[in-house]
Amino acid sequence: MIVESGAGMAAHFSDEEYRSCGAIIADDAESLYRQTNVILKVRAPDAEEAGLIQPESTLICILEPWNKRDLVRQLAERSVRTFALDLVPRTSRAQSMDVLSAMAGISGYRAVLSGAMALPRYFPMLMTAAGTIHPARVLVIGAGVAGLMAIATARRLGAVVEAYDLRPEVREQVESLGADFIDIPVPETDATGSSGYAKAQSDAFYAAQRQHLSDCVARADLVITTAAVPGKPAPKLIDQETIHRMKRGSVIVDLAADRGGNVEGTVLNRKVDVDGVTLVGHVNHPARVPVHASQLLTRNITGFLLNMTKEGQLVPDRDDDIVAATLITSEGRIFFDDDPKPSAGVASTQENNEPDINIKEKDTV
Repeated sequence: MIVESGAGMAAHFSDEEYRSCGAIIADDAESLYRQTNVILKVRAPDAEEAGLIQPESTLICILEPWNKRDLVRQLAERSVRTFALDLVPRTSRAQSMDVLSAMAGISGYRAVLSGAMALPRYFPMLMTAAGTIHPARVLVIGAGVAGLMAIATARRLGAVVEAYDLRPEVREQVESLGADFIDIPVPETDATGSSGYAKAQSDAFYAAQRQHLSDCVARADLVITTAAVPGKPAPKLIDQETIHRMKRGSVIVDLAADRGGNVEGTVLNRKVDVDGVTLVGHVNHPARVPVHASQLLTRNITGFLLNMTKEGQLVPDRDDDIVAATLITSEGRIFFDDDPKPSAGVASTQENNEPDINIKEKDTV
């Protein structure tokens, strides 16, 4: 095991701790790539870094191949065998390898905390000698892993929570967390793709959806949007007209900011004011919880790697459903079929510009 020097600093792991576990410390990425034939990474390499990977090596990382076609071709041309962690299927056997779910849970948790810090009022109901403070109203749009964690976190803080998802089958999960499910009739066959994720709808559908959601958004103090469609820009769910209906001081946290945003006016990695409403467009929320994000991602990657390991050798079996779903390039060929797979904006490649956060870009092992 070879670890790039300083790779763990943001998560409070020193080079010496890695050495004590038996790792060798490489001075930089170039030195590391010269010595390794299996590269474990968080985010996809850029073109320059990919050029350092030795031919016939194996790369395992969060890749987003539909957005990085040039990189995929470059890796294939260098005969690099590449696996995309963000394509791990959502099956029982693959649960321990599900990077997207692990990171989405952190994003939902952090979204509520970011919203609470930006909101100029309490979350819980408080009865004091000076009077009674009514609880904040929180609306969560999208009840996937991030949305469900956001609901649970907001409820723990004492907010009254509503949630909406175009998949009616998630109603039970929403209500089990103490939130009210907003029912907008949608034919079930139009709501859910074969992977179990929400699928893209028509422009007319989204226009009708925005109209139905407008009243719910207008009465909320905090709105958290998590809606993402695999391999496509995020659907616009909240327009400027709806924002203008919200109370001054309200907050929207847009977790789809790195995919174009669910909210009209969201600015990537910025907190902006629109007619008295604060729009939060920060991304890479797992990097704000680096200790636990690292622990979870370690379990995901380790499980994925050991699934392909026998007697100390890496021997991927293409008949294995996990291997087949995640294999992108091998032996100079591209196996990615261009059919968009789940992607939830977990470990963004965008630079984080929030001034009080210091996020290291070194993430190579």
